[in-house]
Amino acid sequence: MCGICGIVNFNHQPVKKDELKSMMLKIKHRGPNDEGTFQHENMGFGFVRLSIIDLSSAGHQPMQDESGRYTIVFNGEIFNYIELREELLLKGQTFHSQTDTEVLLKMYITYGVDCLDKLNGMFAFAVHDRNTNRIFAARDRFGVKPFYYVMTESGFFFASEIPAILEVYGKENKADNSVIFDYLAFNRTDHTENTFFKGIKKLQHGHCLKIENGKVNIHKWYDLKSKISHQKGDIAYYKSLLTDAVRIRLRSDVPVGVCLSGGLDSSAITSIIASELNNPAVNTFSAVYTPDKQADESKFINLYKPLLSNMHAVVPDADKLLEQLDYFIRIHAEPIPSTSPFAQYCVMELAQKHVTVTLDGQGADEQLGGYHYFFGFYFKDLLMGFRWKTLFREIKAYLEIHKSFYGIKTMVYFLLPNALKTQTRVDNHGFIDKSFVKKELAANRSVIVHNLYASEDLKAALLNHFEFKLEHLLKWNDRNSMAFSVESRTPFLDYRLVEYTLSIEPESIIKNGITKSILRESLKGVLPEAIRNRQDKVGFATPQDEWFREPVFRTFIEDIIRSESFRNRQIIDADKALLLYKKHLKGDINIAKDIWKWIHLELWFRTFID
Repeated sequence: MCGICGIVNFNHQPVKKDELKSMMLKIKHRGPNDEGTFQHENMGFGFVRLSIIDLSSAGHQPMQDESGRYTIVFNGEIFNYIELREELLLKGQTFHSQTDTEVLLKMYITYGVDCLDKLNGMFAFAVHDRNTNRIFAARDRFGVKPFYYVMTESGFFFASEIPAILEVYGKENKADNSVIFDYLAFNRTDHTENTFFKGIKKLQHGHCLKIENGKVNIHKWYDLKSKISHQKGDIAYYKSLLTDAVRIRLRSDVPVGVCLSGGLDSSAITSIIASELNNPAVNTFSAVYTPDKQADESKFINLYKPLLSNMHAVVPDADKLLEQLDYFIRIHAEPIPSTSPFAQYCVMELAQKHVTVTLDGQGADEQLGGYHYFFGFYFKDLLMGFRWKTLFREIKAYLEIHKSFYGIKTMVYFLLPNALKTQTRVDNHGFIDKSFVKKELAANRSVIVHNLYASEDLKAALLNHFEFKLEHLLKWNDRNSMAFSVESRTPFLDYRLVEYTLSIEPESIIKNGITKSILRESLKGVLPEAIRNRQDKVGFATPQDEWFREPVFRTFIEDIIRSESFRNRQIIDADKALLLYKKHLKGDINIAKDIWKWIHLELWFRTFID
């Protein structure tokens, strides 16, 4: 994994090496082991390397083929590179390294854009063709690896992270209010190509682009929906797919570990490595708290102590969050609607001391109905399909197991007209300034309401979560890991596993009031039973509600809310925010997520916009 950047001048002027260097400096944390540049006429590539496969200088980038015609910069990993290399050798290609980068370059030379369908990996890359002066760039199916860009009349600039683009963009930074509205009202980001920075966009997952003669053409190369069929879930086949997804993601010339939260997904990966792949010495990394904290998962993590020999843990706290807040905000470059990513940030800081690669559980919730509100989609699915008997059985099981009406409430919410869905969210977040709401509602046709929350059935909901929800989690995962020069791999996002899981019947996903049914069944005898049968969901969480009541945070938060800049933005009603915060301090309500959104948004403005 690495960092890439590039410039294409539409005015035919040569690219300045200093500009590439300044961009590379902003992403140096992504690649501390090596760096390089390439320039040709009006274009230039920059690269910083984190050595993972073939640690020799043969892996230097930008990398060219033997003829010098093609030059590539590549961030990510191609996990089936060994098999693809054998395929290319049979076609007469030769190799000068053991890297997956060279395999990717030769795949593009051999197959062109069709090479993308053969790749099992996470990637963002760009290839320059010297003969045509054309650039081709692509991003992986689900958006594990980032690719940001800005296009102006004078040129095209791209990079793995936004701050690198800000180095050369040369315009006054402006906020995108539509993105801010969705962030505040829905707790969602990254569901469109837009970023918090007006004008700076991201190449959407599963998309590629071509730059030629001053024109940029973007199209979608991967359509998940077209890959979905209808079949009955096979527990043994599911297990084989998941095991192989983990196996090929252990390919590395540097140490590999697992981020173990104590939840079902990361525990599944850990158990497969330890038991099925016979590696009980694997390093694991966890965030823990004192047992009285709601976010503490120690009792589940500790179940692995008799099984594993290299377990490590860190204890995130309020003092550390404040101490590292400036770097955390700068490394993420866009606001985050929760402090949960800070727990993962601390875990990655710990992991850096022991490994260069981690495996993580992202993507399982989106394909296996892991979020509690998926019950609402499932109940709606059964209701609209007139499957009354199954609906009553599932609701009865849900109430007995979860002792909550949340699933039923979400079903009702998903049945509302789209306009009412948005208004309900606004009403529930009364701290948003009325003038801001009025302006944004007039212009807003939220993808969240019209796509994510309008899904007709469970399968459509799962598909829409891959299309519109998953990517912000992958972004946070990428920034947290790369902040400490660690590569994060996600076995649940092996495209073979995703396409199969989304093709099976809903009853293999949610059954008898329980989610992730096929995963639980497939790992019977592999996972500790207490984890396999647990129904709650925590993940890498933080006790943020308690943190924001501590004296160290109280003054900090109140100073922000009372500040002139906070009030003058007219995005959040400062008086209402202060009133709500005082209620939070008394323990009358828990609005920690909202408080964090106010803090992060204001500090983001001060860091990047003001």
